[in-house]
Amino acid sequence: MRLLKIFIVFSSAFIFISSSGFARDITYIDSVLNPAKLQGSGRLNWWGFHVYDATFYRADTLSSAEFALDIRYQKSFTGTSIANRSAEEMKKIGVSDHQAALWGRELAGILPNIESGQSLTAIYTPKLGTVFYHDGKRIAQISGAEFSKAFFGIWLDPKTSVPKLRNELLGQGCPPPLFNEAC
Repeated sequence: MRLLKIFIVFSSAFIFISSSGFARDITYIDSVLNPAKLQGSGRLNWWGFHVYDATFYRADTLSSAEFALDIRYQKSFTGTSIANRSAEEMKKIGVSDHQAALWGRELAGILPNIESGQSLTAIYTPKLGTVFYHDGKRIAQISGAEFSKAFFGIWLDPKTSVPKLRNELLGQGCPPPLFNEAC
């Protein structure tokens, strides 16, 4: 009887972990970062609502310039609302109103509507800039380090509006070289 109880507990735990999305396929991130190394993860809650979970990956060596940010949404949003919010957050870290508006319009043209449980991933490489993925499928690319620094700065810049999440994403590591920040 005791063995049966142990089996039920482990089976239940396995089903819970499997259905919670802990075991995600990140081969598309691995293919760029060769391999992806988890640096940190955290959760964004806004006024008590669970908005999304974010995971930050670095290339095999933490001094490498390549990195990825994967966001799994827990609420549904239009692509336009995500783009507008991104532009507003860029302004908070020092991007000019004009430039943030331009990048916001560009993002609105490429970001899809998101349903709860779906993910958006952005991968930065100096050669390509920022490449966006929706549930693991490539959807767009925006070239240039300035856009990448502003976009990823929403989460990784010292002036972010979510400093707790920034600390969770960076974990015990340093920000990527794109941010020119001493560690």
